[in-house]
Amino acid sequence: MDTAPALTASTTAATRIAKIETFAVPPRWLFVRIEDSEGAVGWGEASLEGHTEATQATFAEIRERFVGHDPERIEDMWQVFYRLGFYRGGPVLMSALSGFDQALWDLKARRLGVPVWQLLGGRVRDRVQVYAWIGGDRPSDVVDAARARQEQGFKAVKMNASEDMGWLDSPKVINGVLERATSVQALGLDVGLDFHGRVHKPMAKQLAHALEPIRPLFIEEPLLSEHLEAIEQLSKLTTTPIALGERLYSRWDFKPFFERACVDIIQPDLSHAGGISEVRRIAAMAEAYDVAVAPHCPLGPLALGACMQLGIATPNHVIQEMSLGIHYNTNGHDLLFYMKNPEVFDVRDGYVEALTGPGLGVEIDEDKVREMAKDCPPWRNPAWRGPDGYVREW
Repeated sequence: MDTAPALTASTTAATRIAKIETFAVPPRWLFVRIEDSEGAVGWGEASLEGHTEATQATFAEIRERFVGHDPERIEDMWQVFYRLGFYRGGPVLMSALSGFDQALWDLKARRLGVPVWQLLGGRVRDRVQVYAWIGGDRPSDVVDAARARQEQGFKAVKMNASEDMGWLDSPKVINGVLERATSVQALGLDVGLDFHGRVHKPMAKQLAHALEPIRPLFIEEPLLSEHLEAIEQLSKLTTTPIALGERLYSRWDFKPFFERACVDIIQPDLSHAGGISEVRRIAAMAEAYDVAVAPHCPLGPLALGACMQLGIATPNHVIQEMSLGIHYNTNGHDLLFYMKNPEVFDVRDGYVEALTGPGLGVEIDEDKVREMAKDCPPWRNPAWRGPDGYVREW
């Protein structure tokens, strides 16, 4: 009778995780590199805008737990990190786990010589619809920016609906939103409007109502996600699709929004919400509630590669955010800067073709990453105050 013990995380395996590295690089990204004992490499992105140092510090725990672990056991490592730290969830821990998870999927798929989407059940679509940003934090010059996006091949754009806004603000603020949105629509582009959680309920109700006749693609984060009851109320006052989720970090965070039927499009961030493993589960939950998925991704190429892999294999995925030319990507450090194969993100007639390369489909210039990670200054979001001196949501 065979009495050999079952394989456990501590059992000797042919291949082990040998090295886990992180690289903070401009403009505000945190790349993760895993190398196994046979020299195979996988990359991921754990970017958490404005909190890079905290996320990077979490990798001390990840190294302690998982160097020496079998890299094939992605789900086991996900569960160990999430559950056995006792304290769980939140942006810092989940962003670190996200980048680690992406890198594990990249490593595994590269070893097999296939794109990650092949390991998720295969393609459900041949190309992914995409949109890009215009207008900056304080939207201006949106028409010229929108024309530039058209020339790049985009058919849809997103912009911040407004600058910072008071709890109760002038009706002129709403008029300005309508003027900017309609001027971009006049070019033939679909427009999503991001309230960015900077609008409070007294103004959000007015703004959503005023926008309804021009039929935006969606309104994003019309209120901060902690105000579940107010979002439910707002959802009953408008027919415009409500999108949110960039500040939700697990399936448990999304569950009450599904149960209250107050969201139409969820926007989990694959660098904040547990990586490919968890967002795959979140998307499946959303499908059961007839909710669409449009992952949040104003980040770098590895995050976008992970999003594309998910989108190619996910039936209720509808559109993908791209950070090409976004206002955060400064001094030449744009989406394609660290890539050896930037052509995989070419936009044609509003779509990006399904990535066919192994892993995440993104080839990183490692020498450039290591060079740019030297003395990379931390990125911080601006601090905004109203005319009375009170701090306003960014």
